[in-house]
Amino acid sequence: MENPSISRKNERETFELETKIGSLIEYFKTEPVFNFLKRIKKEFPESEIYLVGGALRDFFLKRKCKDYDFIIRNIEAEKLQKSLTHLGKVNLVGRVFGVFKFVPADQQERFKKIGFEPFDLALPRREHAYLSGGYRDIEVQSDPNLPVEKDLERRDFTFNAMALRLDSETSGSQNLIDPYQGLRDLKNKLIKAVGDPKIRFREDYSRMLRALRLACELGFRIEERTFEVIKENIANLNEKKDKEWIVPRETIAKEMLKAFYNNPIQAFDLYDESGAFKILIPEINTMKGCPQPLEFHTEGDVFFHTRLSLEKLQSKEYQEIFGSEKPSVQLIMALLFHDIGKPETLKTPEKDGTDRVRFNEHNEVGAEMARGIIKRLKLESQPQGSPFHLEAEKISWLIKNHLLLLHGNPEEMRPSTIERYFFNPLNPGGELIQLSYCDAQATVPENGKPDIENFNAMMARIKEVSKLLDERKALPPPLLNGREIMKILKIESGPKVGEIICALREKQLEGKLKTKEEAIEFIKNID
Repeated sequence: MENPSISRKNERETFELETKIGSLIEYFKTEPVFNFLKRIKKEFPESEIYLVGGALRDFFLKRKCKDYDFIIRNIEAEKLQKSLTHLGKVNLVGRVFGVFKFVPADQQERFKKIGFEPFDLALPRREHAYLSGGYRDIEVQSDPNLPVEKDLERRDFTFNAMALRLDSETSGSQNLIDPYQGLRDLKNKLIKAVGDPKIRFREDYSRMLRALRLACELGFRIEERTFEVIKENIANLNEKKDKEWIVPRETIAKEMLKAFYNNPIQAFDLYDESGAFKILIPEINTMKGCPQPLEFHTEGDVFFHTRLSLEKLQSKEYQEIFGSEKPSVQLIMALLFHDIGKPETLKTPEKDGTDRVRFNEHNEVGAEMARGIIKRLKLESQPQGSPFHLEAEKISWLIKNHLLLLHGNPEEMRPSTIERYFFNPLNPGGELIQLSYCDAQATVPENGKPDIENFNAMMARIKEVSKLLDERKALPPPLLNGREIMKILKIESGPKVGEIICALREKQLEGKLKTKEEAIEFIKNID
């Protein structure tokens, strides 16, 4: 006999599902931007219209979505294209694929206001993969009469292999097509490959990194068998065909940066456990077992210290100081790489006769290493304006200067130096402060309490200089530039000019020089 409480729970869940699906279908019927779907159905009564992919997944997760994919059955590609041309702007992605990018003409203002991406409208497709691991090595053929279930079987993960029919006369869950129990996996917060994960990943190796990224983005775990296959095949990310990467480095960059941006710690752990660090950034793995001086670092080796510094980004203390805004991907990756130069510069009493474990100039070495990693993995490839955009030179600058707030002497720090590091729009001074704070909080001396006294003193010194911003709205422009100095003193470009610029700026910020004439007189009397 069925347990009454279980029965009531099942009834409640069924009712909730019916209500959710009903509300989604109603949204597509009433939202003016989707009026084109009604017109397609009216012109082609035999057609079937399905919502598929990430939009359907995100609806069940109650996540906002601006990117919608549809499958249109029982209409030939040429007829669908002709119909869409009358309804809006159409871009044909691939004639063989039967995929169209579409923006409705009559709702362009509302389309832009809501922020939709161009809709994907596609005929059902079947694929033949050569199992080379490259997404380009797949033959795709559209077929307007292909059952939607056949289209879904080629997709990557179960929760992306669902479809909801939008044009049916019936309502509720009977319009949901879910052959791989994707809805169940969503409920269980599980990422699971469709069918055999070996085949899914051999079809496209980048799906392995997509699984890691989705886990970080959604806060899900990866199904055990799926994760085992990822670990077994992760090395294939470095395979080449005809001297070209099978998985483009730009694809790797996009998946990696999205993962770390969404959840730095989960990304760190997944890239470690899956072997992705070992394959893509072996420099990270060299931090494992790299010792640190115990009087300053009881937290563990360089690898663990790096993980702990990323963890501090999500701490309550960090948010109290810097706010709840999501840290930039540039800051996250700078933290990931900030001590990457330590294994290369390691000196120990046993091997090198030093007084203790030392990493002389590890910041300089690490800055160059990070620049090389960024170039190798095309981490700069994400477009400007994207939350995943970063600049190699700025990350290199952050790593090179990450000891400034921790080891610098606040009393000896000149105002011009503070201006150069923290108020120059060309330098990411704010991110340097954030990085230094996380580094300090992840440095645990023998007493168990991170020492941030020098960091706080440096922050107080920075605030002193920042008062100029309040008093003058902006720091005063330099009285003389380098070209003027060379002309006045009749000297060539070189270090001497830089020294004069710094000395002049120092006097200006101290209020001892206020006019160009005073500046000229000052530089003429410099020894």
